[in-house]
Order: sequence, then C-alpha cells, then structure tokens
Amino acid sequence: MTEASHGTHLLPANTTMGTVRLRVKDLKAVYDYYTRGVGLVELTSDLPGVHLGLGNQVLVTLEHDPSLRAPARTEAGLFHVAILFDTPQDLAKSLIRGLTSYRNRYVGSGDHLVSQAFYFADPEGNGVELYIDRPRDQWQWSNGEVAMDTLHIDPVEFIRQHLTDEQIALAAETPADYAGTVGHVHLQVGDVATAQQFYVDALGFERTAGLGNAAVFVSAGGYHHHMAMNVWNSLGASPRQNTLGLGVVNLHLPGEGALDTLADRLKYKGIATTFDGQSLNFMDPWNNQLRAHSA
Repeated sequence: MTEASHGTHLLPANTTMGTVRLRVKDLKAVYDYYTRGVGLVELTSDLPGVHLGLGNQVLVTLEHDPSLRAPARTEAGLFHVAILFDTPQDLAKSLIRGLTSYRNRYVGSGDHLVSQAFYFADPEGNGVELYIDRPRDQWQWSNGEVAMDTLHIDPVEFIRQHLTDEQIALAAETPADYAGTVGHVHLQVGDVATAQQFYVDALGFERTAGLGNAAVFVSAGGYHHHMAMNVWNSLGASPRQNTLGLGVVNLHLPGEGALDTLADRLKYKGIATTFDGQSLNFMDPWNNQLRAHSA
C-alpha cells in the first residue's frame, strides 16, 4: 500500500491557525495582559477556560491550572503565538496598549521582509508576537523558500507613522475596534530534522524557509509560515511533561473530507490520533498537542 493511496500529502491550501489554549497559574495577571495589554476581549468563558479574541473570533483560551509547574526555558513548548492584524493602524493601536501598560514585557521588533512584528512576553513567560503582513507581491521566493530577515523597527516611529496624534492619545484607553487572527504559532523543539519529518512529511505542511539546523518554517497554500520550530533554547529537549504554557494548537482545515484525509495520512505515518466527533487530536514528537477541525 502506497502513501498515495492515503490521499494528497499536503494540507488544504486554505488551512488556517485557530485558537491557542494556554495553561496558566495566575489567571488574573495573564488575563489582564491579553485584555489591557493586547486589546483582546472576553468572548465567552467556561470551566476551565476563558476565551479571548477580537471581533467574534477566539484567539487565545486561558485555562486556569495552578497545580502545574512552570516549564524551564530549555524545555520544548511554546516559543510564541503570533496575532496577525488586518492593518498597520490596528497593529499600532495594540502596540500602544502593550507599551503603555506592559513596557517591561516588551522584548523587541523585527522587519522580516514578509512582515513587521513586535514581541512581548506575557506575565508567565509565553511569547507573544503582534504583526502585520507585507503584501504578498512583495515577498521574494527562491527555490521554494521565502526570503526572511530580522531588521530593527523603532516601535515609536511605527506608531507615529500609522496613527494621528488623536488616535495615539486614545488608543490605550478606548475599547479595541480592530480585528485579528492567529497568524502563526512558533514552537521550541528538540531538533529541527525531527520537526520537519513530523510537520512536513507527516502532517502535510510545506517547508517555506530554514535556518540550518536551528529553525524550520512551514505553511499551507504559500503563506510565509503558519508554524515554525526552533532549537535556540531547547536543543535536545525531551518530550514535554505536564506543565504550564502551551495547551493546544488548533488548526482549521477547509473542505469536505479534509479531516478524514489527515487522519488516514497520520495513521499511515504511525502517529496516534483520537476523534471526539468534532476534531482530530494528536501529539507532535515533543507532546505538543494539536487539534484539527473542519473549517
């Protein structure tokens, strides 16, 4: 029996990232960061989760579990969750919130050629990227890989470039009037080769860029990256224990039969899955939990 008999190797081109579930110890502090510091709003809550998002879309779910320990910096898990804004103005408004209320959580910026991004860490050390994409016709591709870099951006200059003085004065105090999605999720793992075998060869993303043996970037449908995996802090990391931090990464797969195709392919690759009637659940080699839904 060949792999071809199990359907296409690639995820559907319109695959998107869904909600990221975080397990947190200090729910109040983390909730305050994502609402006051980023601009997310509480959409719904249930035990054990509080669902935060923009518009009507849940981006981050906070699950309160004070019994868990914090992961060490060198353990596998979340590197950052990246919130993609529709416009530079929306990004600038969120950035103002972060710099006003959580300047001590700001960790840097990056013009990545395909995007412009600003980085924070939430109160429990989970990385957060706030970013805007450059137009796709400005992305440069060579031999199937997209050109990316990390060039400095002055956050104050970015804000002044995209907002009026009146908008700047109001941004930190007024309710968020912008939309956004989870653009990508970046993980720290034990080794890049194993990550590529899982996320590309088994799961069905396409490799879009790499940094030697240090990082790999993957996507569906020609996006610069929906997920990335690096070993900058975690080279040689073992499978995760039950800790705070990343709970679940959700994927939305469009098209009838997409979940069945994925389940069949993962089974062929020897990866255990469970289906709960709505979503396909499975683990990567470091016990990062992924959940695929039919979009």
